[in-house]
Amino acid sequence: MEALVENENKFSLRVDKDGKATEFRLFSTAPPHMRAFHLAWASLFSCFFSTFAIPPLIPVIRDNLNLTDSDIGNAGIASFCGSIFSRLLMGPACDLIGPRLASSALSILTAPIVFATCLASSPRDFILLRFLIGFSIGNFVSNQFWMSSMFSNNVVGLANGFAAGWANVGSGATQLLMPLIYSYITSLGVASFTAWRIAFILPALLQLITAWMVLYYGQDLPDGNYEHGQDKPKDSFLRILGHGLRNYRGWILALTYGYCFGVELTVDNIIAQYFYDRFNLKIQTAGAIAASFGLANFMSRPIGGVISDEMGRRFGIRGRLWSLWVVQTMAGLLCILLGRLSSLSASFMVMCGFSLFVQAASGLTFGVVPFVSKRRAFHLSQSLILFKATFSFSFTPFSKETGISVMGLMTIICTLPVTLLYFPQWGGMFYGPSMDSSSVDSQDYCLLA
Repeated sequence: MEALVENENKFSLRVDKDGKATEFRLFSTAPPHMRAFHLAWASLFSCFFSTFAIPPLIPVIRDNLNLTDSDIGNAGIASFCGSIFSRLLMGPACDLIGPRLASSALSILTAPIVFATCLASSPRDFILLRFLIGFSIGNFVSNQFWMSSMFSNNVVGLANGFAAGWANVGSGATQLLMPLIYSYITSLGVASFTAWRIAFILPALLQLITAWMVLYYGQDLPDGNYEHGQDKPKDSFLRILGHGLRNYRGWILALTYGYCFGVELTVDNIIAQYFYDRFNLKIQTAGAIAASFGLANFMSRPIGGVISDEMGRRFGIRGRLWSLWVVQTMAGLLCILLGRLSSLSASFMVMCGFSLFVQAASGLTFGVVPFVSKRRAFHLSQSLILFKATFSFSFTPFSKETGISVMGLMTIICTLPVTLLYFPQWGGMFYGPSMDSSSVDSQDYCLLA
């Protein structure tokens, strides 16, 4: 009790005995909790901006570098692979040096690669650069790690949802801004094949600026930084990963997350080019339409987390699972429809609906992940994301419109295993609990068979 009173006098927000905030004030910048929130989403925003700065300019870049459809598809896959490798490394990095240093270091290391995009001269260069730039998305790990370090259990879901959702807006903002920046540069008399290269100075600078802000204004934990003697997690990364790999619930959520967040990233990669080619639009118009898909993250992903929490309060884990299944299945149906439509206006409306559902599903997934492993649930969820890329690119052998519909069908099919999730102490979609939750050690329930 004395520790709690001391903490409340020390911080601007109400906190628990560990100094973690028990309230979430979205528009506050109070240090260290809300300052960490704003730094985390801004830093990841810049990484999304960089990673998806290329797709809206593909119509120009492909003509300059003589890219084939196969080259463009391979570059998208390479970007995904880069993000996978960086996610693997960022979990242990956050444990060892803290989310502040891990985040800023990754942004600083990948910013020169973003700038080097202007030096690309061949399809091979293009694919390699997309692979290396994809590493920046590993900052998603530090983003969620940081929120889990700063906010208590009753609000951490909300903090995670807004931090990830607002950051993902970067994938939409870049779809809108990069074509405008390119057009402005060409209006100054710069040749088209030079203008797109100059445009990449902006995302590189944005990454460096946000990295500097995180490094100098951020704080790892409520009481200080890792290097100042703070306690570090006792469990090893391999032990945590081992718990996750032995738990079938983790594999199901890996598949589920692959068909919400993985599908979202896939669409971010191809949607501008899809509208440009299918409806013969100007590059600025295609970019503006594609931007609306990513910009929806401003509210849709946080709303998913809010829905999960509300359904959890009313119906327990059953409410969380049913809402996840319904929302993601709707996303799959709209994805199928998007690939079948030949009208520009109808395609745009369906795409907007699809974006809301698929992004909300990501928030709903993170409403279930902590129940799989409350202890270091963050690490478990990140290890599961490894599998998303393979599934998300199920459309590769097809034309884009057919591939989008196939991806929607696969989304529906791969969401069905959610019905198999069952927690003995809480129940599942169709059955109630089979044991008393009070009899389970909250530190070890991730080991339940």
